[in-house]
Amino acid sequence: MLRIGVTGGIGSGKSFVCSAFARLGVPVLSADLLAKELMHNDPALRRKVLALLGSSAYDSDGSLNRQSVAAKIFSNETLRARINAAVHPRVVHQLDRQLGKLEREGRSMAIVEAALIYEAGYDKRLDVVVVVDANERVRIQRLMDRDKMTADEVRRRIRSQWSTAQKAEKADYVIRNNGSLEELETNVRFLHSLFTLISGKR
Repeated sequence: MLRIGVTGGIGSGKSFVCSAFARLGVPVLSADLLAKELMHNDPALRRKVLALLGSSAYDSDGSLNRQSVAAKIFSNETLRARINAAVHPRVVHQLDRQLGKLEREGRSMAIVEAALIYEAGYDKRLDVVVVVDANERVRIQRLMDRDKMTADEVRRRIRSQWSTAQKAEKADYVIRNNGSLEELETNVRFLHSLFTLISGKR
């Protein structure tokens, strides 16, 4: 099974790219969703998050307060590193388990969507990595519109990740997402055709 990573900076459009692949029948595993599920459902991890971030990390109903968590970890590099150190190994374990299940089911390819593929070293477990890129100005505007964040908040999050140039240099393929959604769909269909050929020759 061809294991494909899709990554990119916040606001780059990687989630749209993954949804386009999903519409073409490719299973997509989201590292971000897995992390949220684990932080919600894993008792040991919940205790760790509470110890590091305090009671405001969870709402009164027990669900993860993403806004509070983001505000704390994106303004404190040390805290962010400690949270990542607690969460990433569990996410990696779950991704490996789910990819193995898809392979046993006979899938020809699968996608892992993760913002921190390179930062976490997960690229070593993948066959191909696609980086979705967009101009910083475009990314800032998207997040201001979508998440009602300020420009400074977006810039802090952008600075917390590897630069797009660093990711693009290591990537196997780069999708530039500064145009229309139709252009983005066309690029995804092209890559899907290419990956179908590659997976058929494995």
